[in-house]
Amino acid sequence: QLQLVESGGGLVQPGGSLRLSCASSGFTLGDYVAIGWFRQAPGKGREGISCISGNGATTNYADSVKGRFAISRDNVKSTVYLQMNSLKPEDTGVYYCAAYARTGGCYSLLQEGRSDYRGQGTQVTVSS
Repeated sequence: QLQLVESGGGLVQPGGSLRLSCASSGFTLGDYVAIGWFRQAPGKGREGISCISGNGATTNYADSVKGRFAISRDNVKSTVYLQMNSLKPEDTGVYYCAAYARTGGCYSLLQEGRSDYRGQGTQVTVSS
């Protein structure tokens, strides 16, 4: 079965850190597969927050997380990471990753909402 599996979510206090992982199952995250991270807060729409190109050379961040979050990937382990620092209560939500292996990469993922695979998500709660 081809799928993405997120992990690393949890409850953290404001100002704290978490590292999310997005691992592929049934296929490898090769140099042609862009991976995006999205989140959805209760009562709000989906927000694309970060993306990394297949070879890791290009990264994108939403203004809301720029300077606090960092995306990286290890194609040998077929895993993409999202390091989240200086977390705020407004970062609370379900975080999920999505993969797109066709022309357009991160632009298609973040701007056009295209994806080939998407994970089920992991809950992140930032609260004191």
